[in-house]
Amino acid sequence: MSTNLKYLSLGILVFQTTSLVLTMRYSRTLKEEGPRYLSSTAVVVAELLKIMACILLVYKESKCSLRALNRVLHDEILNKPMETLKLAIPSGIYTLQNNLLYVALSNLDAATYQVTYQLKILTTALFSVSMLSKKLGVYQWLSLVILMTGVAFVQWPSDSQLDSKELSAGSQFVGLMAVLTACFSSGFAGVYFEKILKETKQSVWIRNIQLCLFPWSHPCNNSYFFIWL
Repeated sequence: MSTNLKYLSLGILVFQTTSLVLTMRYSRTLKEEGPRYLSSTAVVVAELLKIMACILLVYKESKCSLRALNRVLHDEILNKPMETLKLAIPSGIYTLQNNLLYVALSNLDAATYQVTYQLKILTTALFSVSMLSKKLGVYQWLSLVILMTGVAFVQWPSDSQLDSKELSAGSQFVGLMAVLTACFSSGFAGVYFEKILKETKQSVWIRNIQLCLFPWSHPCNNSYFFIWL
């Protein structure tokens, strides 16, 4: 992969993450008459779009042949039920994480949420060390310490925040607990998914289709792949 393509992918990831947070925050705090949409409905619709995208990518890898696509899906999914069942754990955790993000954005402003949610980098690093036996360098540990310090400063209340009554202390606490729980679930599920990918020869697109086959859904959050760039 060329350097330009890597930076382009990183830029698209940053734009997608930022726009997603702002859109979710706006939709959860918009004051209109009538009931608010269910977060579970948004999760299901998103997963339907993701599984369609993964199937299209597998179709492209199969040289745009429907017969080859059907054979790949049959051989890699239907004929390997135990391999599919391995994805039950991260799929369930991703479901919890996805719903917690809606709870967090309903109770925190977008900036606080976005910075605090970056603690998933720390949890991913810790789980990588414990589960994958990865070794981190001095600069990587220093970066994690700086990250924790930055998140702590963001959470430190300012005078304007003390005077503001837009969000109650209770709702802020709920939002903070939701995003912290999502950070731990994201780190564990991401490393667990990476471990499964390294132990088998199946493509990441097949694995994502397997994740979507369970009664619950998952957010295809692959940002942990960029941690070690």
